[in-house]
Amino acid sequence: MRLKLERPLVMFDVETTGLDAATDRIVELAAVKLWPDGRVEEKCRRFNPLVPIPKEATAVHGIRDEDVKDEPPFLKVAHGDKGVAAFFAGCDLAGYNVADYDIPILKAELERAGERLDLSDAAVVDAYKIFVGREPRHLTAALRFYCGKEHDKAHSAMGDVRATLEVLAAELERYPDLPDTPAAIDKSMRNPEHVDRRGKLRWQDGEIAVAFGRHKGRTLKYLASEEPDYIRWMIDSGVAPDAEKILHDALIGAFEQKDGGNS
Repeated sequence: MRLKLERPLVMFDVETTGLDAATDRIVELAAVKLWPDGRVEEKCRRFNPLVPIPKEATAVHGIRDEDVKDEPPFLKVAHGDKGVAAFFAGCDLAGYNVADYDIPILKAELERAGERLDLSDAAVVDAYKIFVGREPRHLTAALRFYCGKEHDKAHSAMGDVRATLEVLAAELERYPDLPDTPAAIDKSMRNPEHVDRRGKLRWQDGEIAVAFGRHKGRTLKYLASEEPDYIRWMIDSGVAPDAEKILHDALIGAFEQKDGGNS
C-alpha cells in the first residue's frame, strides 16, 4: 500500500454478542499490525463472553456458545506485555466501519478489564468512510454507477422514479445472487438482529429491546409495565412504523397481565 507509517497501524475486526458497546461482549478479535519498518504481526483470538451468544448474533458470525466455552474471557488476556491492551497501545487504528462499531466495543471491553484504549493521539483509517465519501449513495451516483448515465431529471418526482427503476433493474442484473421477489429481497437486506427496518428495536436474549435513546437495552416487556408512556410516544412519533403492532401488543400484554392480577 501507499501508506507511510510513522507508528504502527493496527487493522482489526471484532465479532460480538450484539451491537451495544455498553452491554455486548467480544467473542472474536482479529488484528494485523503493520510496523513502519515493514514488519507484519497477526493475531486472532476467541473469547468466552460469559453470557449466552444470541442466536441472532450467531446467524451473523457463526460462533456458538459451545465454540467458545473453553476460551478465556476477555478480562484474562487484556493485561500484560502480550495482552490486548499492549498490542493496541501507541498505534493508529484501521478497519471497516471501525469508528462506529469496532472501536467503541473494544474500548468498552478494555475499560471493563481495567485497561484503556487511548485515542487522544491515534489516527483512525476507516475504509467504510472512505468508500461512502468517494462513492456517494444518492440516486444520481447510483444511476451513474449502475447504468453509466447521468440523471438529468434529478429531483423531479417522476424522473427519480424512472431512474430508480433503471437502477433496480441494473442491480438485479449485476448481482445474480439477489432474490427475485420483493419479499425475499427485503429479507436479504435486513439485519437479523433488528426487529424493524430502522433498527430502533432489536433482539436481545430472545426478547425485543429498544436500541436507542435513554431506554436503550430495556425490553419492551419492561417498558410496557414500567414506562408505558414511552412506548405510546414511540407509536405516536412513528419511530418504528413497521413495528407498531409489536409495540401495541406489548402494551396490551402488560395491561392484560396487570388486569388479570387485579381481578
